[in-house]
Amino acid sequence: MAARLLLRSGFRAAVSCRAARVPALSRGMAAGGIPTDEEQATGLEKITMEALKEGKDPYNMMKPKSYAGTKTDPHLVPSVTNKRLVGCVCEEDSTCVVWFWLHEGNAQRCPSCGAHYKLVPHELSH
Repeated sequence: MAARLLLRSGFRAAVSCRAARVPALSRGMAAGGIPTDEEQATGLEKITMEALKEGKDPYNMMKPKSYAGTKTDPHLVPSVTNKRLVGCVCEEDSTCVVWFWLHEGNAQRCPSCGAHYKLVPHELSH
């Protein structure tokens, strides 16, 4: 008996809800669409995305450009100080690394193979 009453009242409630049409709820972002990553980004993430869009590489994430290593076209080594320790693998299949200090100024040669390296100033992005 109680089950019949519950079923009847449930059926009546469902029918009465159908009679009063309620507009479907719309998503909050439906008018303007879903924002892109660039629109949502803030702070350091936004600065990084804008720099990448301009073609800059703020955190040296991209592969560095290759240089010939000659006196006129030396390998460029970025540094935030006036000197840096550089390791040169002189031959392609070599298992040892030749380490030397690179100082600001003119291009310097590797003591083993003679490849030229030049220190260039690098500013941190933040």
